[in-house]
Amino acid sequence: MKKEELFRHVIAYFEATRPIAETELHYKNPFQLLVAVILSAQCTDKRVNMVTPALFAEFPDAQTMAKASVDEIREKIKSISYPNSKAEYLAKGSNILVEKFGGEVPSTMEELTSIPGVGRKTANVILSVVFNQPKMAVDTHVQRVAARIGLTTNAKTPLQTEMQLVKYFPSEKIPLAHHWLILHGRYICLARKPLCNKCGLTEWCKYYKSLGKS
Repeated sequence: MKKEELFRHVIAYFEATRPIAETELHYKNPFQLLVAVILSAQCTDKRVNMVTPALFAEFPDAQTMAKASVDEIREKIKSISYPNSKAEYLAKGSNILVEKFGGEVPSTMEELTSIPGVGRKTANVILSVVFNQPKMAVDTHVQRVAARIGLTTNAKTPLQTEMQLVKYFPSEKIPLAHHWLILHGRYICLARKPLCNKCGLTEWCKYYKSLGKS
């Protein structure tokens, strides 16, 4: 099967079964999403969502967080993984947002990655979710699911995965496809024991076929 055909099948499946797919992080503005994504590094969205209500109640925007100390921020996120480094990222990043961008979240990869704690994946989340740009953020779920289905071939790094996916997904589908793959990996195509019996992609899935079940 050609890659183009495989992608058509995958897109059709997700459009039928998950027409609405979006981040599970809770936020009320672009700044809060940026903070939540930074906090979600090596941490579950569920845990982040338990912490951010109190954090955002006190620091709802870049201007208020920029006035907070690292210790004040750390106290609010202490149950998150790596609270020390993340508190420093948020304190420094909030100040940069205020000083360089007027407190607004910027809309380019170069600007976003100038903010502490923001790498390519985080920047791509913001660009796709907030600005609806055709950017594919690749986390462990996306990388695993794409490889298993066969959407990517020998992609060893997140960047290689990203480049292969954006080549075949139509640009207008990319922001949605990012969430399709994440949610599929989170609830169906699990890392240790994928729930193939609950998956509607087995007819085309490279991994499933390798099991000798089809």
